[in-house]
Amino acid sequence: MKFVIYSLNYSPELTGIGKYNGELARDLVKRGHKVDVVTAPPYYPEWQVHKGYKNTWSVENDEGVTVHRNPIYVTKNLTTLKRLLHLVSFALSSIVSLFKLIKLKPDAVFCVQPTLFCAPMTLLFCKLTGAKSIMHVQDFEVDAMFGLNMSAGKVEKLGRAFEKWCLKRFDVVSSISHSMLDNAKKKGVPQEKLLFFPNWSNTEFVTPEIDGSEFRAKWGYSAEDKLVLYSGNIGQKQGLEMLLDAAKHYEAQPHVKFIIIGNGSYKEELQAMAQNMNLTNLVFKPLQEWEDVPKVLSMADVHLVIQKKGAADAVLPSKLTNILSAGGFSIVTAEEHTELGNIVDKHPGIYECVEPESLEAFIAGLDRLLAQDMSTHNVVARRYAEKFLNTAMVIQQFEKDCEAIIADTSNLYASRDDV
Repeated sequence: MKFVIYSLNYSPELTGIGKYNGELARDLVKRGHKVDVVTAPPYYPEWQVHKGYKNTWSVENDEGVTVHRNPIYVTKNLTTLKRLLHLVSFALSSIVSLFKLIKLKPDAVFCVQPTLFCAPMTLLFCKLTGAKSIMHVQDFEVDAMFGLNMSAGKVEKLGRAFEKWCLKRFDVVSSISHSMLDNAKKKGVPQEKLLFFPNWSNTEFVTPEIDGSEFRAKWGYSAEDKLVLYSGNIGQKQGLEMLLDAAKHYEAQPHVKFIIIGNGSYKEELQAMAQNMNLTNLVFKPLQEWEDVPKVLSMADVHLVIQKKGAADAVLPSKLTNILSAGGFSIVTAEEHTELGNIVDKHPGIYECVEPESLEAFIAGLDRLLAQDMSTHNVVARRYAEKFLNTAMVIQQFEKDCEAIIADTSNLYASRDDV
């Protein structure tokens, strides 16, 4: 199979979409497939081009994957306009790299949303080459933008019309949750074109057996401290202000410590807020090296997956997969009707699901977890990861699905019990 991944994000980004694209591409190469990636220089989640990379056109080899880098507009000071410029810049700069692959005559093009602006050129490219077009939705960026009140009115109507036009014209639309696939169906995508392709975790690498005491000692925590960890992108959509309020609430319990690991466009503002609140029980740490992630996860007593209202089915948090694989105890802010709410209904005890943007509900959930016996791992979470999130299993199924797509097999929507 000759396969093209068309996406803003790729390895060596350590979190989010770039991490998954890198793992997918390298795994497919190991399975004997030809993989080209059209992407940007790594910039996420710091929102600046990583050291060692130039913001220009280049080609590199990543363990057998041919990676075509394209320049982008990137800035830490995000506004609605600047975010749109960022997305459009990649869609425009990557056109030449994409169409250089016409002679390759790929079997399939895997266009990852965001950004939706790449969809028209993907469709044109596939029409010219005969390749199957797959739109993979990691984030419904239109829903995320307007759901978080970043814009409104005529612009919103235009954005939603453009999204619907694009989605309906792809051969297949895949996504990481069933509720996101239902959302695609509401946007006009026929059910027979829908494909379930979840994010995954290396359950052999991230395990409950990893000892996190090294990082506790390194960062000055005792065995008696209760560590509450948020790790990942620090952006506005997370609603992390509530975490600062929770830390203020627990100041009277000095053994409860809060840690925020990561980078993002909102980090400096959040740090300034924490400083103004004089929080002594909360620290910020940079993203850790990937080989240290299992130790960091095992170090924490409670993990946090925080989002604002309306975000849970537009952007399913990728950080949750590794938390579950580590057998972590976690709090997830999501409405009951969302995918995250449905999972906890089917697998009681997998995590605490609490109302988004409610400090009272968040603290109540945290109190419940801190009162539990955490001398062992969360068995329900680990069992779920082993059954549904194993890397080899997920990518092997995707490989089979791609073969069916190329062979024009219809009705791909997963009827098997995936959650």
